[in-house]
Amino acid sequence: MKKLIGKALLGMSVATASFAGGMTGDTLNYKVVLDQLENQNTKGGDTFSWDVNMYAGYDLTKVYIYSEGEKVKGSSAESSSELVLSKAIAPYWDIQYGVGYDKTPASSRTWAVLGLMGMTPYFFETKSSLLLDKNGNIGLKMSAETELLITQNLVLAPSIETTFYTKDDIEMETGKGLSNLTTGLRLKYKIKREFAPYIGVEYSKNYGNTNDFAPLSDTYFVAGVSIWF
Repeated sequence: MKKLIGKALLGMSVATASFAGGMTGDTLNYKVVLDQLENQNTKGGDTFSWDVNMYAGYDLTKVYIYSEGEKVKGSSAESSSELVLSKAIAPYWDIQYGVGYDKTPASSRTWAVLGLMGMTPYFFETKSSLLLDKNGNIGLKMSAETELLITQNLVLAPSIETTFYTKDDIEMETGKGLSNLTTGLRLKYKIKREFAPYIGVEYSKNYGNTNDFAPLSDTYFVAGVSIWF
């Protein structure tokens, strides 16, 4: 597994250096997106949740960092992060590869990551990540989100995210098969393009062995802010 991760990181650095050297006329760009910084009123108590990403690179090749997670008041945080090289393969579509790291209060896992990110018809932003850990467990994370304009400033943003695994992992409290499904609906008010407070509702449920390890079926209200720069 260490060799696989090492090769992925080496490939990222070589590809980035090669691309930068061959595209001297291209401009280095970066962006930080704090897509969700919010408080969730869950059954377990008030929870701070985040979903952020950032990139730096050129038109066709970028390095992305993703991070999402949550922290229930009075307990340790749970998080999922990725560091990937992203290369354009078609208009609005990138293939990504690199490493991922999941952390819970009890344990952690490192993954090799192969992903696909892009925009579908009707402007759904999608991201899928195929994961492989040292024990041969394969995971699949998929998410989709879109924005529906009500007015120039008022936006309705539905979202869905799901995870699957091929093996049980008791330490991480994930089970084989469908693990979790989370759907959300947020109403944003864009004070300006880069700043939008919002309120919404979200439903999250664990399935199969994951629900045996960590029972979850909860509908809760959320309030937060979305920022990018």
